[in-house]
Amino acid sequence: MGSGNWSTNVYDAAQSYNAAAGRSAFHYDHVTKRSTPHSAWKAHDDLDPRLASVRESRDSDEHPTSLAISVLFDVTGSMLRVPQTLQTKLPELFGLLLRKGYVQDPQIMFGAIGDATCDRVPLQVGQFESDNRMDDQLGKILLEGGGGGQKRESYELALYFMARHTSIDCHDKRGKRGYLFVIGDEMPYRRVRRAEVKEFIGDDLAEDIPIERILAELQRMYEVYYILPAGSSYVGDAEVLGEWKGLLRQNVIELDDPDGVCETIALTIGLAEDAIDLDEGLEHLREVGATAQVANVSKALASYARTGGGVAVSGSLPGLDGAGDAGTTRL
Repeated sequence: MGSGNWSTNVYDAAQSYNAAAGRSAFHYDHVTKRSTPHSAWKAHDDLDPRLASVRESRDSDEHPTSLAISVLFDVTGSMLRVPQTLQTKLPELFGLLLRKGYVQDPQIMFGAIGDATCDRVPLQVGQFESDNRMDDQLGKILLEGGGGGQKRESYELALYFMARHTSIDCHDKRGKRGYLFVIGDEMPYRRVRRAEVKEFIGDDLAEDIPIERILAELQRMYEVYYILPAGSSYVGDAEVLGEWKGLLRQNVIELDDPDGVCETIALTIGLAEDAIDLDEGLEHLREVGATAQVANVSKALASYARTGGGVAVSGSLPGLDGAGDAGTTRL
């Protein structure tokens, strides 16, 4: 997957069409909620993790050095603003990644996370795309808005899917990890539950999997980040932040304004790729007209810029000593 190229003109034309037709950018969500009782809500077929077993990011003649970038966001309760912001800012995200040279061949996948203990649709996963089909994928997401109210959502179920149901050439061919951003405001459940995996993904597991174990498996393929934006229910919550920092260390990012999600993702990738330093990235925001986000993104990434950065290469890179274990090397 991942053929074609992003066009801002095509994006603008789609936005204009939707406005003229009175059509929501999240058309599937709008139609489902208008015409279907909640008990019958389901993921769009293109995003149902049970119907397409593997999401692929592949090299091609157009994109010979594909880089897998995944953005999975919580769609419960107060988090519903985030996907809507992402949809309106796709041009800024691609503008920074491509025009500023942070990466050469990004392939982006979007997905949504709910609560498998109570939601109808706790996991939705799109496909890796290089062109405007990623906007189409966002339009197929159901913004369920549920959640269980117990300070946890099924992030671990999404991490399991990403670890065992994605195949990415940047890792498989070049030993380079992709990027996974989880945007939320609550904690994961402590274990991947075998019954939930069977129901919502279709795999048969012998036992539950502790989150630390599935995360270690996932981190062989992806550099994993958690972003907690302001305006959500548990912004600044010490328990939520503490649990995620225990899992991801410096890759936990607090964001004062959720409107800066796209810019934060782009600059985080630029820093990790050693394409920019933070000051250069902030100047790029000014150049693309995102001046309102400069202070917000600067504060969010100040700590990461000091401790992070450097291209992450998997320990399973062919030819490296100890190939196959979970260690990583920063170049």
